Amino acid sequence: MKAKEFIERYYTERKGTSSLKWDALKETFGADDLIPMWIADTEFKAPECVIESLTERIQHGVYGYSYVPESFYEAVMDWEYTHHGYKLQKEWIRITPGVVAALYWSVNLLTQPGDAILALTPVYYPFLDSIKDSGRRLVACDMAYEKGVFSFDAAAFEKAIVDNDVKMYILCSPHNPVGHVWNYEELQTMLKICKKHNVFVVSDEIHQDLTFDNHKHIPTATIDNSAYADNLITCFAASKTFNLASCFVSTIIIENEELRKKWDAFVKVFHNVDANIFGLTAVEAALCGGMDWYEGIKDVIHENYLAVREGLKDFDKVYLTSLEGTYLLFIDLREYVALEDIHSFVQDKCKLAVDYGEWFGDSWQGFIRLNLATHPDIVNQAVSNLARELKAISAK
Repeated sequence: MKAKEFIERYYTERKGTSSLKWDALKETFGADDLIPMWIADTEFKAPECVIESLTERIQHGVYGYSYVPESFYEAVMDWEYTHHGYKLQKEWIRITPGVVAALYWSVNLLTQPGDAILALTPVYYPFLDSIKDSGRRLVACDMAYEKGVFSFDAAAFEKAIVDNDVKMYILCSPHNPVGHVWNYEELQTMLKICKKHNVFVVSDEIHQDLTFDNHKHIPTATIDNSAYADNLITCFAASKTFNLASCFVSTIIIENEELRKKWDAFVKVFHNVDANIFGLTAVEAALCGGMDWYEGIKDVIHENYLAVREGLKDFDKVYLTSLEGTYLLFIDLREYVALEDIHSFVQDKCKLAVDYGEWFGDSWQGFIRLNLATHPDIVNQAVSNLARELKAISAK
């Protein structure tokens, strides 16, 4: 399905629907007249197969205790193997109410208060929160950066681990917010360093399905024929792929049997909740019948990305990351806007609600993250506002 048809078929007004993205602007940003380009969900209805499956479940009328059906496991395993070449076994799979929940659980299960945990920054801020909120010590290792290009600095990565006696590394793959899809050699190097220093790895792969321009997601657990899988937890979900964030169903993969036992014992005591049958129904339906929708949203995202690049092409010192994966674009405005003015510039002048760079790590003030998974008209208006105000600065 092409972008135009997808938009006509699925774009939906979200104002007044208790949407965090649209209806919590004043609470979050202090103003409600902003264009919401921030939190990572979309304005597009779920695939018809999801709506139909949920409707059938709702119309059944009985909402009693349920369990995870065999068909759900089969859908997850089929999707992962078909799209990413990762052959799962059912006994490896666990369900959580979200990847963020899985991060918090992993931190508290596998480390002790005061332990050092590493994150490559800039990175999705719940990574940082899960470490600090749990009484662990955040070790932020900044990625190498130059003019819109972020890269992995293996020497800095290993030094941060050794200098801080790091116990865990939380990996973002593909990387949010910089949109980088890690290649085989990068993942292999990270895992070798972690194994050398006995560092446990938790890999958040929630954006695994959203890759572009021949970039291919490689499941971390498959590197070197799963040589590092015993020291790894993998997390993914259909929530970004199919806009199902509020369904609260994520998939956790734990290959090591002893680690699964530890996980199950921890969950039994501290998080003993069953998966929501409506979320399970939605995710299974999407994985089994949502391919046309999936291809359509990818076309929309990529066209929006190209539109942003075109709209800002005259500003040679505004540096945009290359969108290899995710639907999130990180933009460096530091050559045009003073750091202390970035919020007033973005909100008061450009009228945008964005995720700010410093949310992703202390070194990244002056950057903004834009969500591209929305209607092109919204993206074009946001870029027009941004270009207008950058032009005004340039004219001074």
